[in-house]
Amino acid sequence: MLDLRQIRENPEWVQEKLNQRSGSYDVQPILERDRQQKELEKTRSQLQARSNEIGKLVGQKLKAGSKPDDTEVLTLKTEGNQIKAQLGELEPQEKELKAEIESLLLTLPNVPSETTPIGKDETENVEVRRWGDEYKPQSTTLLPHWEIAEKLGILNSDRATKIAQSRFIVLLGAGAALERALISFMLDRQTAAGYTEVLPPLLVNTDSLTATGQLPKFAEESFQCKDDDLWLIPTAEVPVTNLYRDEILSADDLPIFHCAYTPCFRREAGSYGRDTRGLIRLHQFNKVELVKLVKPETSEQEHQALVQNAEAILQALKLPYRAIELCTGDLGFGAAKCYDLEVWLPSANTYREISSCSNFGDFQARRGNIRFKESGQKGTQFVHTLNGSGLAVGRTMAAVLENYQQPDGSVRIPDVLQPYLNREVL
Repeated sequence: MLDLRQIRENPEWVQEKLNQRSGSYDVQPILERDRQQKELEKTRSQLQARSNEIGKLVGQKLKAGSKPDDTEVLTLKTEGNQIKAQLGELEPQEKELKAEIESLLLTLPNVPSETTPIGKDETENVEVRRWGDEYKPQSTTLLPHWEIAEKLGILNSDRATKIAQSRFIVLLGAGAALERALISFMLDRQTAAGYTEVLPPLLVNTDSLTATGQLPKFAEESFQCKDDDLWLIPTAEVPVTNLYRDEILSADDLPIFHCAYTPCFRREAGSYGRDTRGLIRLHQFNKVELVKLVKPETSEQEHQALVQNAEAILQALKLPYRAIELCTGDLGFGAAKCYDLEVWLPSANTYREISSCSNFGDFQARRGNIRFKESGQKGTQFVHTLNGSGLAVGRTMAAVLENYQQPDGSVRIPDVLQPYLNREVL
């Protein structure tokens, strides 16, 4: 959530930053309601002061000997009753305006960082670096990962559709073992890098999704259990960040680093006809997520470190990839700055996103009221939150199957995964 005071004091700058994003956003409705609310607040304050004054005057007159039914006393009481009635009308109006302002603030995205490249859409993202070109397969007759998996008998989409619907898959035998091996490998590497593992609930309430920015804007992307005010998580970012919602942390508690493996659930609304086969775009998929809560002054440094933690998994697996810095027109709703890691898929002769590493600044912390306090200081500050995939497991499996496929149809297991699978070849 953006800071209302910042919008109030510097609306031109906020509007300019929002205009750098894709979509159309306007701070004027917020400013107008804020002006109305301030006027009501001023009127209410004046009326309350007059009400207090009347109370004192009545008390003074009664103390001086006036009777309760004297004309002057009755006139003051009548005025006091009229003011109470007015206050009774103003309070709900003011409360309604505050709710409208809050609702409008929830629809505004984060402002881009000053270091985020300005651009209209993904075509203006900036490639930062490439890694692992020497590991790219040289064959020109490579199969897509779903064909490899089906030939090996480790993936079945038809039976998954039968028991659920399209965009679900079943992994069998060595396929299930490979997925489990990747999850264990990723968690082992990230905990060794200093992250504390969390196994959170897969269902969260509306407040949790609102805090991290999925609601209200992206309700159609999520699966909801309406009878219970619960939602299936689209990413572990939601429950892990919300562990600290409505809390004031000690500065000594920071930074907080968490990693979490969870299944993730997304409707993929708006992606009809895209990636209908394989492991790239599913309604249910596994992911290892990295989440950081840090002090504002270390935010940028911790963001770079988080990206490196995600890259380390790809490098250990010897999977070619590139790092992309997203421009303002391609930023996610809550991100101020974001790097995407894209892994090489040789069958398509292209890179595909496998991790998105975002710095949210205080955007999520303001929505979730996550603050910290320095020792000896009275005030509190909002933490900065960061997260990124470390990595999307299904897409990692797709990359392993394609980059490690052999001419005889087998798939060589990456060296670092062999101890988890006790085998060298699928």
